[in-house]
Amino acid sequence: MDKYDIKREHRELYTCSTEDFTEVHVPEIGYLAVDGKGDPNSSGEYADAVEALYSVAYTLKFTSKKELGRDSVVGPLEGLWWSEDMSTFLTRDKDSWSWRMLIAQPPWITDDMVDDAIAAAGDKARAKKKPLPSLPRVRPFRLAEGRALQILHIGPYDAEGPVLQRLHTQVMPERGLTFAGDHHEIYLSDPRRTAPEKLKTILRQPVADIQER
Repeated sequence: MDKYDIKREHRELYTCSTEDFTEVHVPEIGYLAVDGKGDPNSSGEYADAVEALYSVAYTLKFTSKKELGRDSVVGPLEGLWWSEDMSTFLTRDKDSWSWRMLIAQPPWITDDMVDDAIAAAGDKARAKKKPLPSLPRVRPFRLAEGRALQILHIGPYDAEGPVLQRLHTQVMPERGLTFAGDHHEIYLSDPRRTAPEKLKTILRQPVADIQER
């Protein structure tokens, strides 16, 4: 059985240069999503939300394999980040950030399957007496970002500031581009098993020509 792997199916979206921003076109993709706000480094809500997201993702994977005969690799954790003041991404004022954490799903996963997986994950958590408070907030979500710029950042998350500043103040103005969506990060490394200086993160920004906005 061939496993569906979004990193293989959309290779151009999950590999990019560390030197310069690459332009890509991002089609509509279905995700599991959970929303929240605050510093991910200190927020218990964030940790619980990510755990709930993975619980549903793996439930879907195993259910799909058993009932449909269709297996998949669970995709990397991704996140949309926004703030009323976009400069906080440069100053790293994380308490003011809002986030939507995501895990991409195979194209055959339906909203009803997601609802069933959330219920099954809840039953399993209660049986283990390990409640997941964020589980009811997990939902299906579709996103079509279209035209975007992205770059591979290697290093600590808190070292992203200069890269984003170059994007916002140099690259986008020079190319005549403006913001057309939320800041998007794709986490290719597991921070529990990877040294901070070796973390690989794709930084993506949906864009549009200034005259189109």
